Amino acid sequence: MPQVQTVTGPVDSGDLGRVLVHEHVFVLGEEHRHNYDRWDEEERVADAVAKLRELKSLGIDTILDPTVLGLGRYIPRIQRVAEQVDLKIVAATGIYTYNDVPFQFHYNGPGLLFDRPEPMVDLFVKDLTEGIADTGVRAAFLKCAIDQPGLTPGVERVMRAVGQSSVATGAPITVHTDAHSESGLVTQRVLAEEGVDLSRVIIGHSGDTTDVDYLSKLAEAGSFLGMDRFGLDVLLPFEDRIRTVVELVRRGYVDRITIAHDAACYIDWFSEPDKVRAAPRWHYRHISEDVIPALLARGLSDDDIDTILVRNPKRFFDGTV
Repeated sequence: MPQVQTVTGPVDSGDLGRVLVHEHVFVLGEEHRHNYDRWDEEERVADAVAKLRELKSLGIDTILDPTVLGLGRYIPRIQRVAEQVDLKIVAATGIYTYNDVPFQFHYNGPGLLFDRPEPMVDLFVKDLTEGIADTGVRAAFLKCAIDQPGLTPGVERVMRAVGQSSVATGAPITVHTDAHSESGLVTQRVLAEEGVDLSRVIIGHSGDTTDVDYLSKLAEAGSFLGMDRFGLDVLLPFEDRIRTVVELVRRGYVDRITIAHDAACYIDWFSEPDKVRAAPRWHYRHISEDVIPALLARGLSDDDIDTILVRNPKRFFDGTV
């Protein structure tokens, strides 16, 4: 059986169990943190351990953590957390940007001042095949983003580098998309041009829309639908998210659905009181406590839930049924 790299080592893809495909442990601006944030490392690590232990107790076995450059990826901290929990954490490589590439790549690359093959590909492939920095932890999937600004030159460059890295290594891809501008379709076009197998791609944040015709197009092209912002009712109400999943299952796309919260143990984009006030159910418990019961009450079967949480994430990694 194919293996999946986790922060604590490889596991068989069949042993991932119930998987939330898009959860962060920490989302940080490390430069901001070092200069302006009040941070207690031990407190934050202990808090993350407690929250992930609670998630495991609710029946979730694995989270995919798409925290890459631009979101504050720091694997040594994640290792400390992973060593203290039974839940498996799967790390990613890639770059998160809605516009430009980081300055480290502005002048380096094809057709630039220092004209050379795309350096991002070398970095991503190393993360996947050798390990991230000197941690010994290998990434298991790739991440990029396209949001309301659309396919800017920087976004396209990162996306194509991610696609090339996937083709070179066989690693699957998750993409932050903006459902309202239908950027998932743009994503599929660009990645297909790079030779990516679209059945190994999660179109992230697909659950932010009720446009099931748009979502059906993505599924028909072979990709997984990331219904992965449960709890962010401020972006789309809970009942709309539930109805959309139910309708997708009714249309025959249960084998294309993945779910998550896109939550974090700690995110420095806003204060905790502001986060709780704006999105009180945006936490790791929501799917286990509220979403799954609601889906079952609206006609999904236990087997449907297993397909969404177990079989589909396995297929994301190994491409099997």
